This record gives sequence, C-alpha cells and structure tokens, in this order.
Amino acid sequence: MMKKMYSTKMINTGGRSGEVHSPDHSFELNITAPGKRVENATNPEQLFAAGFSACFNSALELVKSSKGIDGASTVSAQVTLYAESESSFVLGVEIEGQIEGLSTEETQELLEIAHTVCPYSKATAGNIEVTVKAVSE
Repeated sequence: MMKKMYSTKMINTGGRSGEVHSPDHSFELNITAPGKRVENATNPEQLFAAGFSACFNSALELVKSSKGIDGASTVSAQVTLYAESESSFVLGVEIEGQIEGLSTEETQELLEIAHTVCPYSKATAGNIEVTVKAVSE
C-alpha cells in the first residue's frame, strides 16, 4: 500500500479564460489561452512546465545525492500543445538539464535515471512524448 505524502487541490472557474485558486485562496492565478500575452496571467501549459521542471530537478537532486555528486543542476521543461484534430489535443515535453562540473554524457546518464524517479515522468510515461536531453552550460 502506498503511503500518502501530500495532497493539494486547485479550483478553476472560466476554463482557459478564467482563474485558478486554492480552496483557502492562499494561491490565485489568472488563466489565459496559450499564446496570448495577458499581464499577470498564465496558462495550463506554463503551470505544467513549472511543475514538471521543479519535480524533475528534485528527482535529479536525489539521484545526484545517491552518487555523491554536488554540482548544481538546472532543468527546463518546454511544454508544447499539439492539435491532433480540430477537437483533440495532446502535450509534448522536452526536458533539458545541466549539472555543474559534469560532461554532457555524464549529465545525460543522470537525467535518464532521474526520468525513472520523477513522479511527473512516471505519470506521463506511455501517454505523451517526453524527451530528456543534457545540454552544456
């Protein structure tokens, strides 16, 4: 049986032209459609990219720690929205990471391991295309 570590909830009104908030209103964001530049607003793809990059870098920290590596890491997640048809859409994610003091090859190896550890990676496995690539500083 899995042990529940954390649970959170967000509430949306208005879909992609609305807002999201936590039940206690301690966290509130205006939502807009992707590609529209609206001051003080975000979109679901940006939120997903933020969560995925943070989660993935946390998984990478765990992997680095287990191997005694302490170089700072930076991870970006580029989320793309694709139209399969007029009424069907899918996401794709490109993860890029770098680790101070490691070669691109060494970094790639650790990124691949982190990809098996990260809960976002596990949630998307087999559902959407996710690529993982080491980049140089």
